[in-house]
Amino acid sequence: MFVEGKKKNVTKRMLKRFFKKIGISYKRARRGIFKDSKWKTYWEKLNQITSVKGFVEKGLCDLYFFDESGFSLDSNVPYTWSEVGNPTRVPSDRYAKRVNVLGFLNTKNKDLFYEMRTGSVDSKVTVALFDKFAERINNKPTVVILDNVSMHTSKLFKANIDKWEKMGLHLLYLPPYSPELNLIEILCREMKYRWFDLNAFSSFEKLWTHVKKLLDGFGLLYDINFS
Repeated sequence: MFVEGKKKNVTKRMLKRFFKKIGISYKRARRGIFKDSKWKTYWEKLNQITSVKGFVEKGLCDLYFFDESGFSLDSNVPYTWSEVGNPTRVPSDRYAKRVNVLGFLNTKNKDLFYEMRTGSVDSKVTVALFDKFAERINNKPTVVILDNVSMHTSKLFKANIDKWEKMGLHLLYLPPYSPELNLIEILCREMKYRWFDLNAFSSFEKLWTHVKKLLDGFGLLYDINFS
């Protein structure tokens, strides 16, 4: 064996010494029983989501993804064209008010039901929005996929689950640390880093107006291929 350009023999002994030095050894692999409960939960949830999508295709139910996201004059720095050595700068105000968005997204028909607010978001706020959404679906079987943040697992929130199920609304919690399974996060990412107008950072009023424009224009002026 030769090292390119040096014509020096590299022996197996030299390789073994090198790999040993960096903490790698050559040993026979071992069989193991699947014991990682987190991964097991992940695949179980993924199978559940796949099953729900099958029901959706048959017209048996609707599927929505729920999440919260925030926008502020200091929240994100989108990609933009600029001169080499002279990057585009955007105004930044870390103490400005925050636009909080809570939304339900149906990736099949692009239906987006959302609420914008400047105040804090807690379980009480979230429950009130779920109440509105449960009324909106008009008893049609609907599954909502959501993560495990504290406002979704609080006593107040869980106390309302039976009521929502009687209204046709069923919840499917994601496994921990799996944002890739919550497709509404794609919408939030596109809003912040692709569609956002830099002029919206000049004032809070413009920020609010622009966020609302993006949300109202989703599926018409702004679109995502979720397939």
